[in-house]
Amino acid sequence: MEGGRGPAAGEGGGGRREEGGRRGGCCRRRAELGSCPAASVPPQRRWPGGQERPVPRAQRGAFTCSPLCLPLQDGPAVKRMAVTFQQAQRVGCTLLKALLRFAFMVANNLVAIPSYVLYLIVLQPLRVLDSKLFWYIEGVLFKWLLAMVASWGWWAGYTVVEWGDDVKAVSEDEAMVLVNHQATGDVCTLMMCLQDKGTVVRQMMWLMDHIFKYTNFGIVSLIHGDFFIRQGKAHRDQQLVLLQEHLEKYYRSRNRKWIVLFPEGGFLRKRRETSQAFAKKNNLPFLKHVTLPRLGATQVILKTLVAPQENGTPAGRDAVIKESKSKGLQWVIDTTIAYPKGEPIDIQTWILGYRQPTVTHVHYRIFPIKDVPAEPEALTHWLYQRFIEKEDLLTHFYETGAFPPLQGQTKAVSRAMTLSNLWLVGIQSLAFLSGGMAGWLT
Repeated sequence: MEGGRGPAAGEGGGGRREEGGRRGGCCRRRAELGSCPAASVPPQRRWPGGQERPVPRAQRGAFTCSPLCLPLQDGPAVKRMAVTFQQAQRVGCTLLKALLRFAFMVANNLVAIPSYVLYLIVLQPLRVLDSKLFWYIEGVLFKWLLAMVASWGWWAGYTVVEWGDDVKAVSEDEAMVLVNHQATGDVCTLMMCLQDKGTVVRQMMWLMDHIFKYTNFGIVSLIHGDFFIRQGKAHRDQQLVLLQEHLEKYYRSRNRKWIVLFPEGGFLRKRRETSQAFAKKNNLPFLKHVTLPRLGATQVILKTLVAPQENGTPAGRDAVIKESKSKGLQWVIDTTIAYPKGEPIDIQTWILGYRQPTVTHVHYRIFPIKDVPAEPEALTHWLYQRFIEKEDLLTHFYETGAFPPLQGQTKAVSRAMTLSNLWLVGIQSLAFLSGGMAGWLT
């Protein structure tokens, strides 16, 4: 019976059987994976009845691929082609995502900003009858608009972790917020991280470069009462006079609480060289991560908004405070924004989302207004010290990935701020619904 199960006469010699065995064994294993074009088992590996003949154990490790299988081997060229294809896929997906996000942003602006303007036009009679209620409603709409901007970054994975003092404790008081300035994304970051700080966003005033007046958001900021400041020595004195007039006219009449400014007067990359040259000439510290601040706007804000004698300001200078019975500015919030590896996010990245998810870190330190000097020379020194401290904070962050603990603490504590996706979707839905209604009515 053993002999009857052998191969029939005339099927070939041992060498041929061995060759067939190598092809059949290798290809059979590949056929099981569905990867071999020579998937059939050759006749040399079958019994006369058609059943597959088991491969002898001694031969199993010696089988090699048939010529038909050789192109399937993963050589360097194939691997390079696979990597290139994967990279092309990633680039294509990134471009498609950026295009879709840009289209969404355009649609968002086309419905949200006109809706904001139309609502306030309709509510103009209320402005005459009850100005306080009118500006309350405007503040709510303004906060929603800023939440939409925040959502572009939030849904791209750009989040914020906060360090230092908890500014929620002073969210109902008047405060001046001093922020370092690295890129256009700084404004977007603040729009996001201040969303969960009570009434702050709807009651805040921004000081920003005049170029923002001509952006899509310019009309909103003009209505809200933000101030656009023109940079340069030729405009400096005039701009400070206009700033004081603007604060006296709009700050308290619209019930503003926080005022945000960037004392460096421009982006870090644009001002660093000039600032370092000034520091060298005047024997001031050499700063890499911030620039020396300018005094003008800070001094005007303190002069105009601080209650008499609160920090040495002569009495009788601030008629606006007397009329509104306000306590005046109570705090200065020194805010430091840090990006991983010192690579800031710009507005294009915030909108298109082509950068990988990034955590931006924001550090707060709160100073009572009574600790801020009013005299120009002393105020200049105090303001320089704040930015020297910012330099130390940022140096520590870039070296360790974290901000140092506050004085009296043994370990720095961070807080990840969160936004409700349901709330963001609700605001977006309301914006598109309002835009649709406005289009239908017109």
